[in-house]
Amino acid sequence: MFSYTIRRLLMTLPVMLVVALFVYGLLDLAPGDPAVFLAGEEASLEDIARIRQTLGLDQPFYHRFTLWLFNVLQGDLGQSLFTGVPVSEMIVQRMPPTFTLMVMTLCVSVMIAIPLGALAAWRHNSTYDRGVMVIAVLSFSLPTFVVGYMLAWALGIEMQWLPVQGYVPLSQGFWNSIKTLILPTLALSSVYVALITRITRATLLETLSQDYIRTARSKGVGNQDILFRHALKNAAIPVITVIGSGVALLISGAVVTETVFSIPGLGRLTVDAILRRDYPIIQGVILLFSFMYVLVNLVIDLLYRVFDPRIKY
Repeated sequence: MFSYTIRRLLMTLPVMLVVALFVYGLLDLAPGDPAVFLAGEEASLEDIARIRQTLGLDQPFYHRFTLWLFNVLQGDLGQSLFTGVPVSEMIVQRMPPTFTLMVMTLCVSVMIAIPLGALAAWRHNSTYDRGVMVIAVLSFSLPTFVVGYMLAWALGIEMQWLPVQGYVPLSQGFWNSIKTLILPTLALSSVYVALITRITRATLLETLSQDYIRTARSKGVGNQDILFRHALKNAAIPVITVIGSGVALLISGAVVTETVFSIPGLGRLTVDAILRRDYPIIQGVILLFSFMYVLVNLVIDLLYRVFDPRIKY
């Protein structure tokens, strides 16, 4: 297990190199010139050329990418083109809201979706099963920002139960901080809950039809033990795989959700950087999210053996 973990961590290096090359190259091909945004509308061509030279944008692609990659390997993600603040410092400042939102969404989604999917599979073709599937399909079909605006209008504006904008740091009180993230968490978890519920139901339906489940029933094992101790444990691997893969949904959904609810996190930072063509920030945030996704998939692979000891690495 230890040697496998080390190998997987080493394998992240070429993956991150490819991601870095792709991100840098894609942004280089994107329309818009940061020098034009910095110079302003009334700037002359000479002013724009001078800014491009100052930023190093007049250098060949391979030269700029090599220099940027060398700095990244030393922990330097560069500086914002507009504020001059180091990108790593800006990311650290915006990290707590985003990570808190993603962890809350993950926990809420798993706690809701797995019981819903398990009971839907157990009561297959019942009214409950059909109702859960209808809700899951609707939740999966609605965009996150639509759900966010609906929740903000219903629970925030009409009923005034929860704040609809902003974020309070944990240092200013646990409940005050969590309260500002309840609506964003519900909005972001809608798609995630629907996905996990459907996979849990489908996997459990297949597991409950296996011979060992019928044998357990014939021996008088209780329904609760059959569902949670036997069937759900053996159906866990596909569910865990979907949970890990769904982290990509959380990352992309966080960008939209933070914009809807005005949360000063990494998603909002990314949107602002895209609008201003602040390439160093965009590159730094995407690299961070990519590294997170790779680590999450490593954790998911290691959890396989916890649920199925037959798996060897």
